[in-house]
Amino acid sequence: MNETLLPEPLISNDTVVFGLLALCLGFIFYTSSIKTGFWSKFYGIVPAVLMCYLLPGILASLGVIAEEWHTIDSLGQATKHESKLYFVSSRYLLPAALVLMTLSIDLKAIANLGSKALIMFLTGSVGIIVGGPIAILIVSIFSPETVGGNDFDAVWRGLSTIAGSWIGGGANQAAMFEIFRYTPEKYGAMVLVDIVVANIWMAIILLGVGKTKRLDNWLKADTSAIETLKIKVTEFAEKITRVPTLKDYMIMLSLAFTAVGIAHFFGGHISSFLTDSFESVRDKKSFLSFLGSNFFWMVVIATTAGIVMSFTPAKNYEGAGASKIGGMFIYILVATIGIKMDLGRVLENPGLIAIGFIWISIHAGLLILVAKLIRAPYFFLAVGSQANVGGAASAPVVAAEFHPSLASVGVLLAVLGYVVGTGGALLCAYLMEVASKV
Repeated sequence: MNETLLPEPLISNDTVVFGLLALCLGFIFYTSSIKTGFWSKFYGIVPAVLMCYLLPGILASLGVIAEEWHTIDSLGQATKHESKLYFVSSRYLLPAALVLMTLSIDLKAIANLGSKALIMFLTGSVGIIVGGPIAILIVSIFSPETVGGNDFDAVWRGLSTIAGSWIGGGANQAAMFEIFRYTPEKYGAMVLVDIVVANIWMAIILLGVGKTKRLDNWLKADTSAIETLKIKVTEFAEKITRVPTLKDYMIMLSLAFTAVGIAHFFGGHISSFLTDSFESVRDKKSFLSFLGSNFFWMVVIATTAGIVMSFTPAKNYEGAGASKIGGMFIYILVATIGIKMDLGRVLENPGLIAIGFIWISIHAGLLILVAKLIRAPYFFLAVGSQANVGGAASAPVVAAEFHPSLASVGVLLAVLGYVVGTGGALLCAYLMEVASKV
């Protein structure tokens, strides 16, 4: 397989890189706590969570750190290396965060948020489905070779993997790669478009978080249900707040990581059982193929564990800072996502990047239009989009940035993304095939 050789970064040791990420996070949280002078003005414009994501991205762009790279031995053979930090964060810390951030979930209050959250999520999905073929049609006007290709080299086949990623997530992306069998040597370019465009869009969404009130006024949104949920959770937290002890911290870590272990154990067995037992799960073209994903079951079981514990006295550990520990894990995850963002590679394939930006712009435009029509709050627009484009790894991040009590909304919508991901991506792929032949 001929793939682009990626240079070795200045720092390739994951332990050292993790220390550097921790330094970045500490610097950001310290400077964002300063209420006067330059830093106060700076964070008034740029949200702290965006910096937690951008600083590692800048380091990756400068070649200091990297998610993957190659080394050449004395015989001229290339060996691929990759950082394990994102894997550990997404498989260990993310499910632990989901448990800790849903310990105090109020399902009734979330239900009272109404149908607008679901409408905005589905609007985001439709934006991805129609955005792909429209982007192909637009780019074909001035650069037909960019959207061309024959047989398994056809660009629409590669773009189908982006559709899978942007509607469902990694499992759906892999399913599209299996179904349409895009040329493996060219697949890396599609992964690059996915990462670059999705991460820049997430950065734009996070910039909007700091202007939520202004955006809600422009959308003429009714935010009363969201504010009620915030107040209810805050009042509960204040009522049970206590000075945490070592015992509290150890029990919270026990609850979180026991649930993580259970999620991985049963998630692996459930996905294997369903894959082995049902043709509809094995068939990558099936609507039910997402049920064969270990990651899907891990997220579902971890979230369910947190929800179940919210009906027990474990709910009171919110008063000892359960969601704050979960938030800490989420910020570590954000920093590891930032490593993927190598800005220096943006112009490697400008035609494909253009398709990606046009595609995400259609997704964004449709969300804004529907939000304006139904007067949906910016929160629903942001989380509805990220539940599609970012999935379980970033939807809770964006939701929690509005308020820690809202993280569970992002989780629930992200799980829904897995459900519609394969079917939506297949429809998008077939539409892109038609568009590429017009």
